[in-house]
Amino acid sequence: MAEQARSLFEAVIVPHRSLSRRGLGTVIGAIAALSALVSFLCWRLGAWPIVGFNGAEIGFAVFALVWHAGSADRRSEVLLLSEAGLRVVRSGPRGRHEETVLPVGWLRVALEERRGRVPALMLRAPGIALPVAEALGEAEKRSLAAALSEALERLRHPVFDNPQLRD
Repeated sequence: MAEQARSLFEAVIVPHRSLSRRGLGTVIGAIAALSALVSFLCWRLGAWPIVGFNGAEIGFAVFALVWHAGSADRRSEVLLLSEAGLRVVRSGPRGRHEETVLPVGWLRVALEERRGRVPALMLRAPGIALPVAEALGEAEKRSLAAALSEALERLRHPVFDNPQLRD
């Protein structure tokens, strides 16, 4: 798209993370402190081989927490609706970007109910089925589906206000 069309709808979706960097440090510190206490008690009771296993377990837990927090910070999804189409731009870990442009003529928004799980939000057009907003919960997906459907409807059926036609 050489020329950027005027955006009619925009949604930025990022995974919810309630744990800040400081909170992550606090959790890791608490886990390490409790682990050190257990290791010390086991060593005092003569079960010294447990200390090595406990240290390896804590190292793995810290690595997993830091890796998960880091990969979630770099994920995002942007939905941009314009007259030229609906652009879905996804950013992932390691700076990977993926962009899909969907034509708006036959595009529809569908919530697919899944038993016992959060419904899937799908963008459908002939020959296209693209899941979006996978990081959102049920209420947020329903709200996004309603807002995007309304924006598509306004795009397809614009209302023109002509003062000369007023009574």
